[in-house]
This record gives sequence, structure tokens and C-alpha cells, in this order.
Amino acid sequence: MKKFLFIFMISMVIHAIPLHAVDLTIKIGSKTFTENVILGELIAHLVNHAEAKAAHQQGLGGTQILWNALLRGEIDIYPDYTGTIRQEMFAGIEIKDFDDLRKQLSEKNIRISEPLGFNNTYALAMKKEVATKYGIRKVSDLQHHPLLKFGFGNEFMDRQDGWQSLRERYQLPQTDVKGLDHNLAYRGLDSGAIDVTDGYSTDAEIAYYDLQVLEDDRQHFPKYDAVLLYRADLQERVPQVVTALQKLAGNISETEMVKMNARAKLDKIAESRIAADFLETTFAINAKVITEETVLSRFYKHTIEHLILVVISVFAAIVVSIPLGILAAKTRLGQIILGSVGIIQTIPSLALLVFMIPLLGIGNTPAIAALFLYSLLPIVRNTYAGLHDISPQIRESAYALGLSPWARLRLVELPLASRSIFAGIKTSAIINIGFATLGALIGAGGYGQPILTGIRLDDMSLILQGAIPAAGLALLVQGIFELAEKVVVPKGLQIKSID
Repeated sequence: MKKFLFIFMISMVIHAIPLHAVDLTIKIGSKTFTENVILGELIAHLVNHAEAKAAHQQGLGGTQILWNALLRGEIDIYPDYTGTIRQEMFAGIEIKDFDDLRKQLSEKNIRISEPLGFNNTYALAMKKEVATKYGIRKVSDLQHHPLLKFGFGNEFMDRQDGWQSLRERYQLPQTDVKGLDHNLAYRGLDSGAIDVTDGYSTDAEIAYYDLQVLEDDRQHFPKYDAVLLYRADLQERVPQVVTALQKLAGNISETEMVKMNARAKLDKIAESRIAADFLETTFAINAKVITEETVLSRFYKHTIEHLILVVISVFAAIVVSIPLGILAAKTRLGQIILGSVGIIQTIPSLALLVFMIPLLGIGNTPAIAALFLYSLLPIVRNTYAGLHDISPQIRESAYALGLSPWARLRLVELPLASRSIFAGIKTSAIINIGFATLGALIGAGGYGQPILTGIRLDDMSLILQGAIPAAGLALLVQGIFELAEKVVVPKGLQIKSID
């Protein structure tokens, strides 16, 4: 059994370590909205057509996560927008024109393609009947309706060109402003939960929900021409890839992009197929589309990814937490240790993941590190409580027998505390399984991948393909620990079932 567990842990570690040193794959990133994923698939097909190997990490999060990943070399290329680059990456720096933007990027060893052909600007949208009811046609009209409920994408709430600057520019009085996932905002608008939301001008939902796009009459939003950002060394490593990517410049119109978005969001066609169809129609490039994965194959893939995250992080937490719990119970450092792991637990799980990125980048490593830290408190506290609650009479008896401190701990105290320790491990593992779904936001995969994709595409079946296995895995882990408890915990301390 011990040999099996050792081999299993080693295989998990091997799978978790990215083999960057030998893998010359071109790493492509994309943001968490459908259009960016489609553009990422276009890049991937062109990379493969140029006789290189593409690896597309979809839905890696917001602008800053992808930008920093590009700077660190964790990805080689991703699609972005000129307005976003100016406002987010070079905020406070005056950029006169596209050539000036190219120069600023070049100083960071980043290259920019020519615009792809469409401007995907921000826009505020309302249901037409609501806009008609209040006589609203342009953004400045919102000044006269302070009770309208606003719901904006989370990134828009914090961007330099987002809600705060928009409110100042138009002197908007609204205070009922909610931040929510961009992909859920249209559903909120349709249901009447919110009255106004931000959108992208190429969103298929604008036509689908028959929305009124408000005129930006004070020209708050700049142009957001779609472009590709890539590392300068790509030209030296794979010049044929850079040449292939130049085909996209000026060849994707706004109308074509809206159609592609609609096929993904409304017709539920895979982004890879949509991108391949565009390349075949526009450039007569026969892009190979990998046969669509079955539900079973996706389940297997996501299960392995999820197990890698959970098994390594929980095992590491057990190895560290039990000694910390013993130290807390046996020394004056107890409250300091408990306070420290308690503070870690109060950090929101998503924030903890983001904190790991500057230190460890994206992918498995930061996700495992965050999961490890989040798993400490239940095990440390239960170890401490189990040892602390041992009756003084038992301690005195062990001392009277002449046992050394180590022997008392090993033979008496830890066995008596084992039920409490197991309860902490069980709690930690179950929490870990749920938290691990967020790892998909930084490219760690797992059951969170279908959940995030399902939210993005408004596809409940995809959401359930991640949510149900995660819940099932939690129940399975609980059952495994129940069985393990019967083996490890002394029989006299086990809870007896009532007939």
C-alpha cells in the first residue's frame, strides 16, 4: 500500500511539472470572453499550419493576468485591443498614435501586429422597451434617471477606462451599481435584475436580446482595434509563425466577428471549428480540427487535472500541518501559529490565487501553492485541539510510566488525537476540492474548466459537467477517509454505529 501511494504521488508530481525546458510549443493565451477565445483559436490554427505546435490556454482571466504572463514568457502570444493596451498597460503615458504604441511595447520586448480589421469598443446597453420608456438614447441621458440599476462586468468596474472614469466623464448619479461576470450580465438585463450593462460592440447578445446601444456622445471610450501581442523572440524562434499570423491583419471585419461570436454563443459551435471555417473561407487554409472530445474523455482529462491539484496540495498540507499543530499544542507559539493560518484562511480564495501569480506564474504551480495554504487551518486547528483536549489524568499516567516526551506523543497523545486530526484532514480535503475549481482561471484546468466555459457560453450542460463530478469527488474522498479512519484510529476511539 505504501509503495502504491509513493508511486501515485510521484506520478502526480511529474504530471504537475511543466516541461518548458524541452517543449518548444508556442503557448497562446486568451481572456475569459468568447471573442478572445475564438481569436486564440485562429492563432492556434495558423501556428499549426505553419508547422509549429500550438497550445492554447483558454480563459486565463483578465488583461493584467495575460499581460504579465506574456512579459514573463509563460505565454508567447495573445489577442488584445489597442484601447485596453493604452488604458491598462500604459496608463498615465501619452501615446500619440499606433507607431508610438508599437515603440512603447518594443521597449518591453513585446511586438504588436497590425490591427485585425475590427473595432470592438465598449458600449452601454439597455432593453429597448426600458430605453423607450425613459427616453434614453445616449449615455448622457442617464444623468436624469438616478434610480436605474447598473450591472457591469467585474473588470469594467476597475479598469482605467471603466465605470469610475465613465461616471466622472458623464457626471452620473447612480449608486445602485453591481459588479458581476460579463457573461451573466445579459441574462440579468433580460430578466430585469439590472437596467444597464456594459457590452462589447461585437457581442452577439446585442442583436439576440434586441438591445438599445447608447450613443457615447462625449466620446469617452477610445478605439479598441483588435491586435495580437507577442514576444519579440518569437520572430527569431519561429519566423514562419509570425509570417502566418500576419494574414489576419485587416481581414476580420466587425460583421464577420459578430457572426463568429453568434455561432459560438447562440449556436453552441466549438470555437475551434468556427476559427477553422473562417480560415478556410477567407484564406483557403484547411485547418485541422481535432475531433470533438466526448463527455467521457473530457471527464477523464479534467479528473486527472483536478486530482493533481488536490492530491499534491492536500498531501503537502498534511505533512506541514500536523507538525505545526503539535508545535502549537506543545509550545508558547500556539496562538501565533493558529493566528497565522487563520489569517490565510480569511483571504478570499480568488484573491489568494491572484497573489500567487507574481511569485509562481500561471498554471499548476500557483494553484497548488494556493490550495496548500488554504488547506492548512483545518488540519492545524484540529491537531492542536485533539492534543490540547487530552485529559490531564492520561498525561500524568503516561508520565508516571516513565515514557519520554517523544514516546508519550507517539504512543499516547497522537493516537488519542487521531480522530480529531482525521476530521481536520477530511474537512481540508473537501474544501480543497471545491476551491480547486477556481484553478481554471489561471490555466490549471480541472473541473473548473467546463464550469467557466459553461458560464461563458451560457451552457448549463457544461457547467454540470464540472459541478457534478466535483461534488461526486468530494463524497468519494469523504468515504475514503471514513475507511482510512477505521484503519488508523484506535478501535476504542472510533464512533460506534447505533443498531
